[in-house]
Amino acid sequence: MEINSATRVFAALSQETRLGVLRLLIAAGPNGLPAKEIADRLGLPASTMSFHLAALERAGLTQSTRQSRQVLHAVRIMAVRSLAAFLANMTSECCFGRPELCGDIASLLPPNPEESAPMLPAFNVMFLCTRNSARSILAEAILTKIGGGRFRAYSAGSRPAPEPMPEVIARLSALGHDVSRLHSKSWDEFCRPSAPRMDFVIALCDVLEGQACPDFAGTALTAEWPLPDPAGFAGSAAERSLLLNELYAGLRRRIEIFTSLPFESLDRLALKARLDEIGGGTAAMLARGG
Repeated sequence: MEINSATRVFAALSQETRLGVLRLLIAAGPNGLPAKEIADRLGLPASTMSFHLAALERAGLTQSTRQSRQVLHAVRIMAVRSLAAFLANMTSECCFGRPELCGDIASLLPPNPEESAPMLPAFNVMFLCTRNSARSILAEAILTKIGGGRFRAYSAGSRPAPEPMPEVIARLSALGHDVSRLHSKSWDEFCRPSAPRMDFVIALCDVLEGQACPDFAGTALTAEWPLPDPAGFAGSAAERSLLLNELYAGLRRRIEIFTSLPFESLDRLALKARLDEIGGGTAAMLARGG
């Protein structure tokens, strides 16, 4: 980083709120945060937050991208690293030419990685079923694992069970999924003002059996991928194991197709149609190469 660039960065950071914003965005990682969430966390009006976010972006410390009706902001980690390296390199000129006396900070920094790819929006995806104990738990775990950082997976139920089905947790664990945070919860938790805003809500209830799925009216996009409920399946242990295997495989295939959709090039109606196709089975999607 050149001195002129460092001067602009220092000027942008010479304000307490902007330092707070930068700390939040560093913690949030490459997916960033919506401007409204940043403002809410720091207790500032939207107009004031827009002023500070614009200053940070002009200084090259952050970047923004539009996702649906909101703008996401993320830190440019290379800019932060360059600033740290600039400060660290100054230690080579202190302590009478003996940088080891002040820790030789520059030597502790690893080589700079290549500049990261342009910021891509991350999508919040909610999976719903009645008890949030099997189907939606499976879907949440699968998307968390294969989403590649572009998707944040959630699950909930209209009448949540006390806990997920033990055989579901055991199966996910055996397949290498992190099950430490999986738990049954009510969809009411996601109707609060502080809850994350969902971009997609996918109901997994077997509507042909008349099961009630909660209604997320007003959510950006919704779809139904009806699947049988293993909690209501009365078969042998071998048959139950087969059902879970088939549920997992079917959900994983649908989610793989979902995550590979060209979100940037599809409008709302086209995206809704693709979601409905996935829910109706994978044959149509495969025939189109989607």
